Amino acid sequence: MEGSKMEKFMPRFVGALILLFVVFMYVPFPGVPTAPRDSRSPLPEDSFILPERSHNLLRPFPAMLVRPDNPTSTAKVELGRLLFFDSILSGDNTISCAHCHHPDLGFSDNRGQSMGKGGDGIGRQRAGGAVLRRGSPTIWNAAYSHRQFWDGRALDLEDQAQNPIQDKNEMAQDSTELVRELKAIPRYVRLFTDVFGNADGSPVTFRNVTYAVAAFEQTILSQNSRFDQYARGDRTVLTSTERRGLNLFRSLKTRCFECHNFPTFANRDFKVVGVPDLDASEPDLGRGEITTEVYNRAFKVPTLRNIALTAPYMHNGIFSTLSEVIDFYSDGGGPGRGLHVPNVDDKIRKLNLTSREKIDLIAFLHTLTDESAKPELPPSVPSGLPLVPRLENQSPELAVYERLEESRLPSQITRSGRRLLVEAGQSIQDAINLAQSGDTVLVQLGTYHESLTLDVSGVTLLGVEESGQRPVLDGDHTLSDGLVGSASDVEIRRFAVRNYSSNGVMINGGRNVTFRDLYFYDTGLYGVYSVECVGVLIERCEVTKVRDAGIYAGQSKDVVVRGCIAYGNVTGIEIENCVNTVVKNNETYNNSGGILVFLLPNNPSKISRNCLVSNNLVHDNNHVNFADPTAIVSNVPPGTGILIMAADDVEVTDNEITGNNSYGIGVVSLEMVLEAEDGFDVDPAPERCWIHDNSYGGNGSDPHLFLVEQGFPGADLLWDLSGYDNSWDEPNAVAMPPILPGKSWSDIARRANWRLWKILEAVTG
Repeated sequence: MEGSKMEKFMPRFVGALILLFVVFMYVPFPGVPTAPRDSRSPLPEDSFILPERSHNLLRPFPAMLVRPDNPTSTAKVELGRLLFFDSILSGDNTISCAHCHHPDLGFSDNRGQSMGKGGDGIGRQRAGGAVLRRGSPTIWNAAYSHRQFWDGRALDLEDQAQNPIQDKNEMAQDSTELVRELKAIPRYVRLFTDVFGNADGSPVTFRNVTYAVAAFEQTILSQNSRFDQYARGDRTVLTSTERRGLNLFRSLKTRCFECHNFPTFANRDFKVVGVPDLDASEPDLGRGEITTEVYNRAFKVPTLRNIALTAPYMHNGIFSTLSEVIDFYSDGGGPGRGLHVPNVDDKIRKLNLTSREKIDLIAFLHTLTDESAKPELPPSVPSGLPLVPRLENQSPELAVYERLEESRLPSQITRSGRRLLVEAGQSIQDAINLAQSGDTVLVQLGTYHESLTLDVSGVTLLGVEESGQRPVLDGDHTLSDGLVGSASDVEIRRFAVRNYSSNGVMINGGRNVTFRDLYFYDTGLYGVYSVECVGVLIERCEVTKVRDAGIYAGQSKDVVVRGCIAYGNVTGIEIENCVNTVVKNNETYNNSGGILVFLLPNNPSKISRNCLVSNNLVHDNNHVNFADPTAIVSNVPPGTGILIMAADDVEVTDNEITGNNSYGIGVVSLEMVLEAEDGFDVDPAPERCWIHDNSYGGNGSDPHLFLVEQGFPGADLLWDLSGYDNSWDEPNAVAMPPILPGKSWSDIARRANWRLWKILEAVTG
């Protein structure tokens, strides 16, 4: 009888358990999703694009945005050229495209606010017409831009061409009337027929007008400036002033290159920098007018090529000269000028540039001038209407700029075979300027007050070491960077680098780069900074007293950091948006955070993947965080041992992690630290990370207020419940939450564990 009752009871009991489990797993609970966000489908490998396309300063231009149905031909370009200069495109037959984009005026009009319908004259002398809100952006290299106009409302050149023709305040032409006028001109009919054929009726259509104009604009290319010649290896074309400006441009002091990167000197983004409005009562919201308020006051990042020809500057021409622009950024953009700009870009901050640095920057910007491919004005147009005349460029910038030719005798550098010998009192830069691929620049003991440029590939920069002493690069607390370069196959070894305001040594866009046996003290934001590189070795380096990361690798591939010591910094070692990285046999202590593996938004590389962190000593990282409040690392809580944020496929094993007051290892989402009203352009959750076989002691004893306020007690292991497929096999570690999924856990067990902690989190607040 008892057996019979049990036989009847068990199916009901099992059924009840299954029902309870289903209710637990899938019935909505206030504030708790029924399942974790599953983002295990990784982004494609080409999400990591930059290093594959970068090589030193000489970098290929991106592919032009050419419509498949609008292939370029010589005949189409010529038709587009004639239309571009023909005033028949305007309603009153007085305005051509060239009135606002004159080839002699940098393909702009030298006006802060362009003038359309009803105006007379060209450029700064134009008067009597409708004044537009914004200036005419240059057409130089516009074919490489993914959107057109300051607010990006046009997708491509074809889309852009139709807008000003039909705008009532610009050319004020009716598209139907334009087609009628063109059809009445036999030469145009022949030209359109030759280019587009007549299989579908008349080839003279408004669409074909815009296609021809776009084809012509695709040929307006500037790619042979003195900077380009320097990038191709001619080290004689830039003065020392211009080289210093190049260094400063790509320096972490200014971060100009992060928005105006090589080779286009533009990017795909729309940025808020706080440009003052000409009329405060009528603010220009820029891209925010056609998208969302997140982009209020955001404007397209323009190319800097031929920038000296296109003054005045900014979308509204509020600044007459480059000097005024540089002053604006040095002051900290709009906020630095006292304007309320709630969504200003995080790179906008006070630069506090010296007068010398401003001169150097402006000198470099003038090296971007190249009109060698400027098209000629046609002798006439088929309509017979008057052409715009040849003009003298009226850019105020040209009137105030004077190129500084610096003449000094170089130090007497001795060459011995493939070695260039630098004695104390000589200039290391003079030796680098003489170096060729395969050479070693051998630097004797001494103190060298220089900021070096290394753009020659295949060079070894080697310091002589005697009795533990090395040559010293000393910035005197006035120079920005110890060394900046974009060279490949280089090694920098055996130097002490100290007292720079921005960075110790920085290589951008190099391949096979080695930093070895270097000591950094008080070098600004970073000690070692490698970015957009492929193949980086950072070995036996020691870094202290920097305001961001002692050792940094960003947007790079195949990176090894080993045998290094970092202490007294905001962060010891930082790996950001990299692929295939090893961090091994290092010691980090007395930093705010020991080792960081990040995936951050708003970078060309959209993934951070495959990082091994092993056999490191990560202890007592409890230093107060003294980063700039606007920097992302300012959010790293003191007491952080190892922090994985949004990065995928990170393995942390065989490390000794002790005495970190907040936590030993944290695995968290971007959403824990950063806010993004419009979402992130990267996957914010860490995935497939594996934490195992580490040793712990004394972590989490005094967690930082930031964690306490979010309800996180101190622990060896911290997980914010983001990321679905992460694993922890650390039976002797104190964890938050107390039960973390292991490598062998099933999918259903992972989901149940996650659901439990999310419900408890919601209940406890």
